[in-house]
Amino acid sequence: MQLNWLAFAVPLFLLLMGAEYLVAKAQKKNYFQFNNAVANLNVGIAERLLDSFTVGLFYFVYDYLHRHYALLDIRANAWGWIGLFIATDFVWYWYHRLAHEINVLWAVHVVHHQSEDFNYTVSARITVFQAIVRTGFWSILPVIGFPAEMITTVLLIHGLYPFFIHTRTIGKLGWLEYVLVTPSHHRVHHASNPEYLDKNYGDVLIIWDKLFGTFMEEQTEPVYGLTKQLNSHSFLWQHFHGLLEVLVAARRQTGWSGKLRVLFGRPDSVDPGIRDELERRFLSADAASRTAVHTKRRRFKGYVIGQMAGTLLILFGFLLIESYVPGYLQFLTALFILLTLVNCGALLEQRQWVLYLEIGRVMVLWLALYSVLGYPMLLVLGYIGALSLWAYFSGIQKRYFQLVYGSSL
Repeated sequence: MQLNWLAFAVPLFLLLMGAEYLVAKAQKKNYFQFNNAVANLNVGIAERLLDSFTVGLFYFVYDYLHRHYALLDIRANAWGWIGLFIATDFVWYWYHRLAHEINVLWAVHVVHHQSEDFNYTVSARITVFQAIVRTGFWSILPVIGFPAEMITTVLLIHGLYPFFIHTRTIGKLGWLEYVLVTPSHHRVHHASNPEYLDKNYGDVLIIWDKLFGTFMEEQTEPVYGLTKQLNSHSFLWQHFHGLLEVLVAARRQTGWSGKLRVLFGRPDSVDPGIRDELERRFLSADAASRTAVHTKRRRFKGYVIGQMAGTLLILFGFLLIESYVPGYLQFLTALFILLTLVNCGALLEQRQWVLYLEIGRVMVLWLALYSVLGYPMLLVLGYIGALSLWAYFSGIQKRYFQLVYGSSL
């Protein structure tokens, strides 16, 4: 059996996150908040899962463009690799800068900036939407003449570096500050301080920011997150609020010219009141206060951590043997993981409908077990039906909320 050794990146990054947590504790710094860490990992798990289904498509795009439209024939020699690395970093700078300056791009990139913490878990806040947009920018590389094999290799290596700059435990790094994007530089980029906004877009090399006038040195202590904080840990809301805000703003414009100005305008041109309206429609007003009260309980944290640990274990196993997993079981595995991520967000938000998500997860789990172990379908359907029936009784719901939240909501 040929395993996918890239799957071991999952436990490796988790170990590094744990090591950073211990270093922060040794420094007597509170750099990790439970809710933020869970929300950050939720986004990262979803991206890693969905990326396993899309990476082949991205490779096909690069290969197709190279075979049909390449302007040059660049070979995989030393100069070719160096040129590709520099070109990749240059394209990244412009993708990243435009993602902060154009609404339709910011709507998918904003997820990466929502956390009010700044640690290694924040590096996981990449969505599959953002990966698709980046592929559009990187598609210039095969047109220039870089083969798809080289591009995917460099993107893999290039993508590892940003993980290590999402930390507050490392100070300034001397002469490296003049060449590389360091943790200090990237702290500025993630800050919501007015003087730090729209600065330090580089990914590996800081020279592009200095060349194009977007460099800022870290001076005062950054405040992390958005200029208008999200105040929500909902998995779905974090992914889609930006898109909804832009769409609502565009819909309110008369004529195509006005709508296009919104879509391709700057983020600060969108009325901030739109988010307030959408939150009143889709989020309960007291979710933040309930979260602050109930999620400090040890039982609640243990329950959420248990779900996260189980999801990470399933993800690791799935990635490791993905090529041997039948299509229907891949679908059920992906669905179970995504439902769990939505469920964790709902738990953090203290949603009353979370029990129905729990039932959905059990349904998918039992179907997956049946497909693997051959359990009689009658038992599966009977178990699902019993749980669905119980969900309608308020006494069961009340007991569930008391066990998880410590109250009946």
